[in-house]
Amino acid sequence: MKVSENWLREWVNPQASAQQIAERLVMGGLELEIEPAVAEPSQQVVVGRIVSIAPHPNAERLRVCTVDAGAAGMPTIVCGAANARVGLLAPCALPGATLPGGVKINVGDLRGVESQGMLCSAKELGLAEKSDGLMELDAEARVGQPIEQYLGLNDQILNLELTPNRGDCLSVQGLAREVAALYALPLSRPRVKSAVVVHDQRFAVELESTTDCSNFSGRVINGLNPKAHTPDWMRERLRRSGIRSIHPLVDITNYVMIELGQPMHAYDADKVKGTVRVRRARPGETLRLLNDADIKLDHAELLVTDDNGPLGLAGAMGGAASAVSATTTRVFFESACFGMQAVAGVGRRHKITSDALYRFERGVDPELQRAALERASELAIQICGGEAGPITHVGRTQPEPVHVRLRRSRLVQLTGQEIQAREVEALLSRLSITLTQEDSGAWMARVPSYRHDLRIEADLIEEVARLYGYDRIPARPYAAQLAPSRPSERQRSGARVVDLLVARGWQEVLNLAFEERRMHEALTPQIHAIPLDNPIAETHSLMRSTLWSGLIASWLHNRARQVTRMRLFESGVCFADVDGHIVETARLAGLASGTVASRQWGVPARAVDFYDIKADVVALLETSGAPIAFHAAEHPALHPGQTARITLGGEPAGWIGRLHPRVARALDLPEQPLLFELDWTALSQARMPAPGQLSEFPSSRRDLSLMVPSDVPAQALCDLARQAGGVHLMRANVFDVYRADDGDASAKSVSLELHFQDASRTLTLDEVDAAVAVIAQSLHQGFGATVRA
Repeated sequence: MKVSENWLREWVNPQASAQQIAERLVMGGLELEIEPAVAEPSQQVVVGRIVSIAPHPNAERLRVCTVDAGAAGMPTIVCGAANARVGLLAPCALPGATLPGGVKINVGDLRGVESQGMLCSAKELGLAEKSDGLMELDAEARVGQPIEQYLGLNDQILNLELTPNRGDCLSVQGLAREVAALYALPLSRPRVKSAVVVHDQRFAVELESTTDCSNFSGRVINGLNPKAHTPDWMRERLRRSGIRSIHPLVDITNYVMIELGQPMHAYDADKVKGTVRVRRARPGETLRLLNDADIKLDHAELLVTDDNGPLGLAGAMGGAASAVSATTTRVFFESACFGMQAVAGVGRRHKITSDALYRFERGVDPELQRAALERASELAIQICGGEAGPITHVGRTQPEPVHVRLRRSRLVQLTGQEIQAREVEALLSRLSITLTQEDSGAWMARVPSYRHDLRIEADLIEEVARLYGYDRIPARPYAAQLAPSRPSERQRSGARVVDLLVARGWQEVLNLAFEERRMHEALTPQIHAIPLDNPIAETHSLMRSTLWSGLIASWLHNRARQVTRMRLFESGVCFADVDGHIVETARLAGLASGTVASRQWGVPARAVDFYDIKADVVALLETSGAPIAFHAAEHPALHPGQTARITLGGEPAGWIGRLHPRVARALDLPEQPLLFELDWTALSQARMPAPGQLSEFPSSRRDLSLMVPSDVPAQALCDLARQAGGVHLMRANVFDVYRADDGDASAKSVSLELHFQDASRTLTLDEVDAAVAVIAQSLHQGFGATVRA
């Protein structure tokens, strides 16, 4: 937001330069910079009046003007502007003048006629980016007066970059309140005269919800002069605020918005029919905006309507059908307070921006509407004439008061400074915060309606600190009171999990917790996703239901930059709607693609496969001490036959597999990466350290080759072997799987490696053979396995 220094000083005038004011505001928490009102001021340019005009003898498009320049005499100036006419007041650059860009004005010969100066446009003076003709000045301009003095160009602009919580400073009034508080000065508010009510014409107003619109004030003004134009002083103030002049009535609403902070809208009253309503959009409704964009109102947008339909997008932009024009003689001014939540996201959804929307999204004072309407009425009657009608006001007469408790002990604790109670009360009173002393010594503070950012105790403490002065609070070490904690040995920290994956060659990524609908429908269609009311982009319209969506996006981003070998992982929270309740689940997920190892001479290149990432998953889970199992299963996003459901101690722990070809085609992916996703609950488990006896005696190993039906999982064979092997069986692992080439797919050969050991003695051959026989018998009974000769 841009604010003129001269305009600001009409409200509060500290004995300080603009630079000093800016520095004080920066120390008070507002970011801004100073820039001149005009980049390159013009010199020796005065107000001139065209006295006579004659055609140029040698150029059809040029005319010879005699200009009254006051004390500078009556120079003859050749001009080609279409709007040059007798009696016109315009800037006149005299010989010797310098215009922006270093243009010097001298007496010159233009097609045989001597020109003793130049009549200027707003662009030539550096006051506009483009101009259609001479800059037309008001009739009140004094001939011969320097243009810099007439337009008050000796000014500086405070260009503020406000944080979203300081919407109260988005006006001259708001910034003046801040300066007055920082300098402990009174505020000089302009006196606004209430309009004399001459007629009784009004529009009935209805609010569908006071949550969406807490206050609505409106007034009809008749008998406006359609030929009126915006005065120079107002146009210039709007220009310095970054707003171009459009139409007197529109300029008035913009002026009031910059001055007081209340966005307003002007409707042509002859185009408004019946009752004015503030309501949500109905299915199928459309609206043509002032920028000629046609929008579909499919998201229950907040509207201002009449009996014929939408008049405008509430808090954002008016409709073209009800806009004021050069023929408007009756206006209906709207001054309303639309809720922050009601208008949030409208601009991004429909790709529109406006100064009004910028302010409503950050909060507008709910007590400001009538005052702003009276100010706009005063300016409209002053500039355009007309007769005012009564104000129609609907909604809450007073907003709900906000009270916040402030404790002295907490103030000292957070600031580290003992501030006297009397000084605390004086500092907060500068912000119109009234304090009531409680018996306990604390205060109950009543927050003014325009400070939407003051809702908790810490907010008030921050206000005290910045008004007291951060530079007055000494820097010194403070004793921190930390309660010692004793973490459970059964819990594994996230840092240890991350370190383990990094040590195994994986790289951590961090993505936003959102995903696009296309990604969700491809990866987790079985989960009911949570849509965002106010997404930052269409590609982030849902809360993520899986970490894979972010990993795939990161993978594609890096792959497009010629990174082909990747091991990416992310830990974070996923979201789902379960029976109307939002459920958050902490997970860890990974994506692998490319070759197993970087390019080198020692080993031939090989693409990463299922078992490579399975080894990493096992390394993550094995510290829990619980049995890890991989069961063939189906997942909508993973390849059939290359997918496993992971269990830890018999409980579901996650998924592993290759991306489904159908999903890869749907997402237009160049290949099918390998993925895993684990619940953080399983990863956080750790085995309790316990002492164990080390055997001094050798172990015995037996290999058992079995013919089993091809649909028997190897995991099931190992589980049953461990159950039947007795106390001496230490390990049972699969080390070979073989399928015959004769076309028989009904059976396969699986070889198990069995390790036997006793801590107190060496096992005999008969004991080991007997244990192997029991295992073989159990596998035969359980799965029809036969020992292969």
